[in-house]
Amino acid sequence: MDEIHAGSCLCGTVRFEVSGEFAAFFLCHCGRCRKDTGSSHAANLFSPNGRLNWISGSDRVRTYRLPETRHERSFCTECGSALPSAQADGFIVVPAGSLDGPVPVRPTAHICFASRADWDPLLEDIPTLDGLPGQ
Repeated sequence: MDEIHAGSCLCGTVRFEVSGEFAAFFLCHCGRCRKDTGSSHAANLFSPNGRLNWISGSDRVRTYRLPETRHERSFCTECGSALPSAQADGFIVVPAGSLDGPVPVRPTAHICFASRADWDPLLEDIPTLDGLPGQ
């Protein structure tokens, strides 16, 4: 029996399910993924034999592929949230933050680590807050 992982975008317009196991969970630090996320890295789950089923809002999903590369990003046209995509090589790529429940696996590896942002090292030394500043 395949595991089913439910997810959605921020505004709730797009809802999806991915069935199958996640074979890898990569934290990618390449410049393209930093541009995609606006953060230090992308956090993507990879399923080599999964199936992606759009529950609602499939007409609001757009995919941008960077010309002459394998790099692509799917997103909701209403809120801009990152969404899963079915790659040409058969993998389903799922942004970990798009899942509605817990992520079922730990990250496999940091990839493209040599390309990480110059402000990325030693982030664990920065103070942590359990809420917003000033609360």
